[in-house]
Amino acid sequence: MTELRIAVLGVGMMGAFHVDALTKRIRGAKVTVISDYFPEKAKEVADAIGARVVDDPIEAINDAEVDAVLIASPGAVHDVQVNACLDAGKPVLCEKPLTTDIASSRVIVEKEKSLGKELIQVGFMRRFDPEYVALHQLIVSGGLGNPLMVHCTHRNPAVPDHFNSEFMIRDSVVHEVDVTRFLLGEEIVSVQVIKGVATSAAPAGTNDPMLVVFETESGRIVTDEIYVRTGVAYEVRTEVVGEQGSATIGLDQNLQVKRTDGSWGGQITPGFVERFGQAYDIELQRWVDAAKQGTIDGPGAWDGYAAVAVCEAGVKAVRSGRKEYVQLAGIALPVEEEPIPDIRAPDLIGDRP
Repeated sequence: MTELRIAVLGVGMMGAFHVDALTKRIRGAKVTVISDYFPEKAKEVADAIGARVVDDPIEAINDAEVDAVLIASPGAVHDVQVNACLDAGKPVLCEKPLTTDIASSRVIVEKEKSLGKELIQVGFMRRFDPEYVALHQLIVSGGLGNPLMVHCTHRNPAVPDHFNSEFMIRDSVVHEVDVTRFLLGEEIVSVQVIKGVATSAAPAGTNDPMLVVFETESGRIVTDEIYVRTGVAYEVRTEVVGEQGSATIGLDQNLQVKRTDGSWGGQITPGFVERFGQAYDIELQRWVDAAKQGTIDGPGAWDGYAAVAVCEAGVKAVRSGRKEYVQLAGIALPVEEEPIPDIRAPDLIGDRP
């Protein structure tokens, strides 16, 4: 196969970005079919690259001139579309989430397993970012000794009002979920969300920023500051603390200028495309190369399922204010301990000065 013929489902900001990359920067790929809920948007993108518009996404998946599928449509329709790709036996790169609930994601994992081949790749692009790759290799090689803790920072300059506390978990923190699993090589078993004072830029009822705390199977602790209305820039940093050292990525190592008046500074990436554009291109190139062989090269269905399960626990933690455990198949949950009864005399029970 000299060119992988691709159908792109959903050409909003992310889908249109992928179409542009596949057309201009990725070798061996050709977008042949575009499908979107808004026909006029689909026609605009398709006309610009000489592709056809197929309104029905399932028809687009099954089109005779489509070898593989890239799904960038809203998460609510991923379940149906990913299943259609499996039924057609076509490799698919699905932007997160794999689906919007644990049960449907688990069904997809089992369905793919029954086919005896991996067809589903999930779009966690940070795994392809050179800095994250270098940090992962440093951990695997033992360069930091035993990794003990991970500290993440995820800040956006601005987001739409529908980014409430729960949406922040599902759409933003999900990246740190996958980063944790990628760097530490183990599952997350619990999530806790600590809410503080909200920025005045947040809509009523939205906790922004929040501190999200993960605990992994081995007891490692991961913190994630999620703040999506900073009004500043796009900042993503990760620090791993080990027994023999620590390492940090995402330190905005851009041009630093010092001036005669004593001022100094540089620029921070304004958005996710500037920060992770290279990672997206590497991800797409490796997916295209693998899809030509009928397989994937990156995070798969289980990774998508695990992320959905952790985010579901995170949403529960936002609502309950308690630590919530991840309902992931094959992972034993800790036994809840009964509270220790207070056996002090009644007159000794109460507030202390």
